[in-house]
Amino acid sequence: AAVLVPLCSVRGVPALLYTLRSMRLSGSHKGDVSFPGGKCDPTDQDVVHTALRETHEELGLSVPEEHVWGILRPVQNRQKANVVPVLAGVGPVDPQSLRPNPEEVDEVFALPLAHLLQAQNQGYTHFCRRGHFSYTLPVFLHGPHRVWGLTAIITEFTLQLLAPGAYQPRLASSERPLG
Repeated sequence: AAVLVPLCSVRGVPALLYTLRSMRLSGSHKGDVSFPGGKCDPTDQDVVHTALRETHEELGLSVPEEHVWGILRPVQNRQKANVVPVLAGVGPVDPQSLRPNPEEVDEVFALPLAHLLQAQNQGYTHFCRRGHFSYTLPVFLHGPHRVWGLTAIITEFTLQLLAPGAYQPRLASSERPLG
């Protein structure tokens, strides 16, 4: 699977573009914040094409391949499948003017990088299994929706890449789940 991490500008302010997954979807992730993306189709040449195709299907947003900046470190989801984040500059965007596919997306919103970089908007969720500490994941707060789980991990990777001096995760990587 692959997701697009859309770096955009909203009224001149650098931001990341997120989706709120449709409540019509089946499975455990309906209503969650995510980046556009999904499973690879046999017709996809690679993970970049998967991310770009899914972004067009979900948001109606066409991102040229030359706007792709690179591929980030793959992340394993709970089902042990690798999800490959693809970072791309998508230029100026008005999230309200996008027409997302209502079967897949309930809402599109952007969070400014400055918001994501503020310590008061960052937190961590500690998970326990069978009464014992298991792992900790980042969470980004105080936006229109809480960004957590795999999307927060990818957001954290992106912030480390885009603003290495301004963003430092407060947890050691050993506190993260291995998969």
